[in-house]
Amino acid sequence: MKMAVLVYEYPPKIVGGLGTYAAEITRKFVLMDHDVTVFTMNDDEGSLPTREIWRGIEIHRPLHIDISDSLPDVVAEDVKKWGRGIQLFSKILVYNYLSASKLVNELIGKEGFKYDVVVAHDWLSVIAGITIKKETGIPLVFHVHSTEKGRTLGNGSEVVSNIELRGAHAADLVITVSYAMKDELIKLGFPRDKIEVCYNGVDPQKYNPENVSPEQIRQVKEFYDIKPEDPMILFLGRLVGVKGVDKLVMAMPHILQKIPNAKLVIVGLGDLQDYLVNLVRMMKVQDIVKFNFDFISEEERILHYAACDVAVFPSLYEPFGIVALEAMSMERPVVVGAAGVSGMREIVIPCGEEQCGYHINPNNPADIAWGVISALENPEKRKWIGKNGRRRVLNEFTWDKIAEKTIEIYQSLIKR
Repeated sequence: MKMAVLVYEYPPKIVGGLGTYAAEITRKFVLMDHDVTVFTMNDDEGSLPTREIWRGIEIHRPLHIDISDSLPDVVAEDVKKWGRGIQLFSKILVYNYLSASKLVNELIGKEGFKYDVVVAHDWLSVIAGITIKKETGIPLVFHVHSTEKGRTLGNGSEVVSNIELRGAHAADLVITVSYAMKDELIKLGFPRDKIEVCYNGVDPQKYNPENVSPEQIRQVKEFYDIKPEDPMILFLGRLVGVKGVDKLVMAMPHILQKIPNAKLVIVGLGDLQDYLVNLVRMMKVQDIVKFNFDFISEEERILHYAACDVAVFPSLYEPFGIVALEAMSMERPVVVGAAGVSGMREIVIPCGEEQCGYHINPNNPADIAWGVISALENPEKRKWIGKNGRRRVLNEFTWDKIAEKTIEIYQSLIKR
């Protein structure tokens, strides 16, 4: 199968889970003998190659031109309120239209490329997908990893929500990352009969606790000034309200009552940085909560999972939650937000013979504390839960399995 993949982030420019997903899944497609062309964003300086072959994948990164000065006259009031965000909107528009033009006029028109399917990820790329489908008639698959309404807990941009909905109606097929997301999309007006569910995955060879030495674990704990015997609680992700990290900080006094030597490590970047520092100071837990305001590499991420005793992701909205899979693959128990739209509720089994973590109400610090204490208080059970988590990843969530299912869905569309 020959596919054109439109995705806003792709190595070496990775912002979050979407970039990781795109890199892993396209690599698997190539190893399965499919032909993949990726259209993605260049960096701010335009320093990345505009066309290259990387790991058997042809990648196009159009050079950006700044159209933000001309936008206020033609965009909705809603986008004007973005302030400096209008520059981001401008970049996204330019990336979409230049990608569509290059694919339609150059690769197909002049170079004679033929594609079986066009794949667009999220609203960030679906404008190009809609345009390419209209110009060429090639079937369009729209992958929805999250929605504007969900990400902003209902306070987002109407323009972005409308782009998502237009993408859903224009696409021949919508793929989303969990059944919780499928329900959300139906409520938002996406055509029910177009929606398929396909989970994300993880590479269990890469995320393998056996690859990390006790010395490496010691170094991570030492970096945060944590004693070897002190339990380490880990939060890793964007520091934004929807991830619930502030509620995790508020849970620490409850946790310390039962486990007085527990330490919390928070790794990530985001709008809440100053607020979290002030919250920690106000609660007088500066010695307990350790911050690392950085976007760490995958290698470092793996070491952090290995060093922690429990990973906590109290998201208020989480369509899938690839971080939970990564921690499970590293044999760590996970405590996850299970209210509202939560893909992690589907990933993490909270009881019974296959238990691999705990479900909590992310709005309630006392409930978060209950989950963390339950995970930490019995070392034997903790180990057993961790082993179950890795077994579940190997059975259900490897990239090989996810890629095979995704290709099956694409092929059923093409046959149709």
